[in-house]
Amino acid sequence: MKLWINNNNKEQSVEAANKLRSKLLDAGLILDRRNPQLVISVGGDGTLLSTFHAYAAHLDRVKFLALHTGHLGFYSDWTDTEIDELAKRIIECQDNIPSTSYPVLDVVVENKEGSLFHGIAINETVVRRLSSLTMKARVDLDKEFFESFRGDGLCFSTPTGSTAYSKSVGGALIHPKISVFQMIEIASINNRVYRTISSPIIIPHNQQVDLYPQTADDYVISCDGITTKLKNVKKITIKLNYQRAQFAQYRHRHFWTRVETAFLAQNEKK
Repeated sequence: MKLWINNNNKEQSVEAANKLRSKLLDAGLILDRRNPQLVISVGGDGTLLSTFHAYAAHLDRVKFLALHTGHLGFYSDWTDTEIDELAKRIIECQDNIPSTSYPVLDVVVENKEGSLFHGIAINETVVRRLSSLTMKARVDLDKEFFESFRGDGLCFSTPTGSTAYSKSVGGALIHPKISVFQMIEIASINNRVYRTISSPIIIPHNQQVDLYPQTADDYVISCDGITTKLKNVKKITIKLNYQRAQFAQYRHRHFWTRVETAFLAQNEKK
């Protein structure tokens, strides 16, 4: 089996990656950066996100695996104290990698000249004005007018990304087995003149959100923290990508256990 290991530069991650790499090479597995079947991220969720985007053009043939050495590991089933067991599972299952899949956001931006920007995100996409001024945009849901938004911006989150930035701006936690995404308003303006829904909206896999800028057309699009500045924006479309991110699953870790560990671990069980 061909694989690649990507790690951050922290000493703990480098040591873990070297140890895992050595065990897999000794077993006859092949390192192939360009055409891997399995890509292993060693570090935290930030390392996983950068690894995902490095191989985002190959979602049809690449499976991801996260080895956790950071502070949070929502995509990680393994820690650096379990390298021996992980290596054993990878070697045993190299002919048939067990996997699960997660929804991925698809973002298309059309400018007034007709050219397009295309991005994807496994966590979230955030849309804001290029400056720090108020964002004003028409919001269509499923190709029908929904609201005129005024505020700091809009966040669109996948289920796996619902525990990240979207949670901090009031989004719902969504189980990754549900093929949906959500739209969360960021500091929306609500008064007797302007009204928005002011609540997270859960959108099914076969529907999309279209944003049409009003009064200004300079925007910042952030996909998993990767920021792109765009001008002359005519339309922004957000929906679920037809492809999903495949993650190797050599063992199952309950999603709600991940949530409890990250946010509630200090609470006493009663």
